[in-house]
Amino acid sequence: MYQAGYLKHFTEQVFLALGCSEADAQLAARVLISADLRGVDSHGIARLAGYVRLYDHGRLNPNPDIRVVYETPSTAVVDGDRGLGLVVAPKAMQIAIEKAKVAGSGWISVRNSNHFGIAGYHAMMALEHDMIGWTMTNAAPLVTPTFSLDKMLGTNPIAVAVPAGEETPFVADFASTAVAYGKFEILQRKGLPAPLGWAQDADGNPTTDSNAVKSGGGLLPLGSDREHGSHKGYGLGAIVDIFSGVLSGANFGPWVPPFATAGFMSAGEGVGLGTGHFVGAMRVDGFRPADEFKKDMDKWIRAFQNARPVDGRKVLVPGDPEREIEAERRVNGIALLEPVVLSLDELAKRFSIPFEINL
Repeated sequence: MYQAGYLKHFTEQVFLALGCSEADAQLAARVLISADLRGVDSHGIARLAGYVRLYDHGRLNPNPDIRVVYETPSTAVVDGDRGLGLVVAPKAMQIAIEKAKVAGSGWISVRNSNHFGIAGYHAMMALEHDMIGWTMTNAAPLVTPTFSLDKMLGTNPIAVAVPAGEETPFVADFASTAVAYGKFEILQRKGLPAPLGWAQDADGNPTTDSNAVKSGGGLLPLGSDREHGSHKGYGLGAIVDIFSGVLSGANFGPWVPPFATAGFMSAGEGVGLGTGHFVGAMRVDGFRPADEFKKDMDKWIRAFQNARPVDGRKVLVPGDPEREIEAERRVNGIALLEPVVLSLDELAKRFSIPFEINL
């Protein structure tokens, strides 16, 4: 087990070694470790080596000039200058929050960025301002749309964070695919097959091969197949891609550059600048008094939590599982798989950073 503080400090040291400023290294580490704390292990410190590979391939600028290149009172396009998405996205969200304070809502489309980690972190930034936060990002083409053999979309997640009063906030954070690709990476590290419905092989057949994407197959949209609503997952992924890529001037569809996953790193010729995000903040009191809204959100949350469960199971509100995991991991620590520990040890040796192997 590793304590979150220990992993965060190690991550900061790696980003500093790449040339990031102290403030950016701290922010990036905070975003990354928040994923491990919330149980989203696929987007946590297991991805650290991937960001280093982006740097090694010349695709990551450790000292970006993150700037607004177009704006109105409530909207803007932010250019991330090839910076860490872990830094670009929260800075864009802060711009959205500042615009929302003035205009009621703020909407920021981001171009020229990279993988931004856990979507929920950025959306949750709005909560302390009594705002509703929205976050989405496009990603490398690993997903086959319904009836397609070609990979055209990324896992393209959406996160929405809604404040409450006495109850904990509503936080929905999910990929528009059956699962995020990081779940396949975890299975690959464990040498395990994937459940049926997660992927198709190179010929378009359902498969349980956790390496299917590396072998010419693709991830399936949310719903898995047409009979179970895959066209809806496809539609969600397409919306995210258009908002994040087409609207901002970033790459979109099959041209989105890859993260350090699925066995390929070359970005190839694109149609825009880097990876795109879309973030937004909406003032609750732009619609009704915030206190009244939060009281009703408390009622909404309690009603769903008190719904009669099936077979004795607990009915959960989005955000509940992550909060429970975070409470446990802050006390007991974070368990890392052996391949992840070994990859961190390699980084430690490369950058001469102390690291304790704890398996």
